[in-house]
Amino acid sequence: MASYCIGCGSPLEPREAFGRVRPVCPGCGHVHFDDPKVAVGVVAARDGRILLTRRNHEPKLGCWSFPSGYVDAFEDVVVAAAREAFEETGIQVEVGALLGVFQEPGSRVIFLAFAASAGPGVPAAGDECMDVGFFHPDALPELGFLHDCAILDEWRRRFVSP
Repeated sequence: MASYCIGCGSPLEPREAFGRVRPVCPGCGHVHFDDPKVAVGVVAARDGRILLTRRNHEPKLGCWSFPSGYVDAFEDVVVAAAREAFEETGIQVEVGALLGVFQEPGSRVIFLAFAASAGPGVPAAGDECMDVGFFHPDALPELGFLHDCAILDEWRRRFVSP
């Protein structure tokens, strides 16, 4: 949460604004809004296997999850998803259908999950990963985030033949 006004630098105070208590500048009246963060990730498949990364940072240090990361301001979410996958794995992906929008309880992060096709090459762990690899959907390591199972279920529902 912000402590000082971005307009005049005065310390912010909690006050009623727009129906709830928010940080407000007593000097100029600026109201600070804590905006959500938007993150994107991909379920990138190749030859029936899914590309996963093992995180080397919090949250979920050491856990496996989908290649993912934050969207930069003014960046297209599809471009961000492909960029994050490449940065973390060294694999170019073609981003496809939106699988869903997810948010864990109490989190300010809104997560957009996409299906993707993984291009050729050997994956290599980027700066934000301990490890990276392709896994059969029925033999995945334990996934780190609460929404990972829901994302995987939606991907299976739409892209895996019964």
